[in-house]
Amino acid sequence: MLARTTTTLVAAAVLSGCAIHQKVTPVEKFDSKEVCIIENSAVKETFLDAYRNALTAKNYVVRKLPAASSFNDCAITSTYTANWRWDLALYMAYAEIKVYNHAKPAGEATYDSLRGGANMGKFINAEAKIAELVNALFPGQAAQ
Repeated sequence: MLARTTTTLVAAAVLSGCAIHQKVTPVEKFDSKEVCIIENSAVKETFLDAYRNALTAKNYVVRKLPAASSFNDCAITSTYTANWRWDLALYMAYAEIKVYNHAKPAGEATYDSLRGGANMGKFINAEAKIAELVNALFPGQAAQ
């Protein structure tokens, strides 16, 4: 009985450490169709491509800004960061997209599998996950 209880407690402790978290605070609808994305050269270019494609699919016009740009360079500005890890295969372990409206925080999306451990759900299609985050962050289509 004690061995069974101990095994159950150890399994619960291990599995609770294998969590994948996702949180999205959606933006309010904007008057502008343009979203300016400040480039992050520390992140794979494929992330920016997927982010741009997801916004374009929602009828936004995307403009890429240099890394040193200010939030005031466009009405709607966005930053992003992401990193990949290796565990049997390369996978996107963390992604964060922040949106600013006139330099004020307007929305944020975060995907975090850094504590995914043995959770096989961490092996996701990064492009599909970015599109999912963008769809939740920017509900609806761009203003016409």
